[in-house]
Amino acid sequence: MSDATVTTVSSNGDYSFTKPNRESITLLAGLGVEGDVHAGVTVKHRSRVAQDPTRPNLRQVHLIHAELFDEVAGAGFEVAPGDLGENVTTRGIDLLALPTGALLYLGADAVVEVTGLRNPCAQIDNFRHGLLKQVLGRDENGEIVRKAGIMGIVRTGGEIRPGDPIRAELPEGPHRPLERV
Repeated sequence: MSDATVTTVSSNGDYSFTKPNRESITLLAGLGVEGDVHAGVTVKHRSRVAQDPTRPNLRQVHLIHAELFDEVAGAGFEVAPGDLGENVTTRGIDLLALPTGALLYLGADAVVEVTGLRNPCAQIDNFRHGLLKQVLGRDENGEIVRKAGIMGIVRTGGEIRPGDPIRAELPEGPHRPLERV
């Protein structure tokens, strides 16, 4: 994991499926990405707000691995960083294999605690018809495999830029696999 890097950072102050790429983003402890529509202590995703607006926001930062874009390109889908609404695009780290509670050190200062998997929704098919099937799969036991990235909360704020290194620190004790959040 020593070669893991941030490839792209993205944010959007308006509700939109995609997020424009930026030169840098600033993570704010306990809130998320400064100026991003999904930043906040309580849930900000519309579906979550409709269910219970007082729940804690476990989806402050969305990270996705650039290797997914390579994979879906093989199936004929062109997807670029920010297209799926992620804030941080990575390369060289298996995000989906991280356990709940793993810490991701991004750049010089920022620390994100991994809370779970992004649950891909129908908006992905609205973006590119048929893409949802590419980011949802099944394992050998028939269980759903969600490949559209992971979610986290900001433990320590800081600025993140493309090219910044990523280091993962696994939690102590038995590891809990990621579940959708």
